[in-house]
Amino acid sequence: MRVYLPLTLPALEAAHRAGRSGPESGAQTAYAVTPGLREWCGTEDSEELEYAALSCAAEASLRLLAAAPEAPRRRVVLAAEIPDAAVTPAPEETARLLGEVRVEGAVRMSQVAAVHADAEDAEQVVTTAAGAVTAADDGDEGAAATADRAGDRDLLWFATQEIPGLLS
Repeated sequence: MRVYLPLTLPALEAAHRAGRSGPESGAQTAYAVTPGLREWCGTEDSEELEYAALSCAAEASLRLLAAAPEAPRRRVVLAAEIPDAAVTPAPEETARLLGEVRVEGAVRMSQVAAVHADAEDAEQVVTTAAGAVTAADDGDEGAAATADRAGDRDLLWFATQEIPGLLS
């Protein structure tokens, strides 16, 4: 199953050095095409569904940036192929976004198909959006509109061999 793991650039650097993302035991949050996401999208087009799951992971990356003010202001998402048995849907009552799943154990960098990240010129938009996320979660409609502006920027695609260049 294709899953999308939200990260920050420092977390990508740590994963690249360690050869894995996430804990050896325990679960980490990711996003995938789930029945709920499929229903919300109202389509069976696999490309549209995968893009929706990627977008949810990008929003989760923005939330990680809001909690990590020292991290460069660029959203990062790993696209990885994980055995279906290692992926379970997040309980609906705790899921923050559609498509949220739990991946059991570490995701090896050898399982990563690609990295998606903001271009450097997106940093101002992402900085502003990350600053608005908490107020948006508290119901501030203006902050929600500001946070949503990051979603107007498409993430770039990078091959795994390009990670060192992305980190430099």
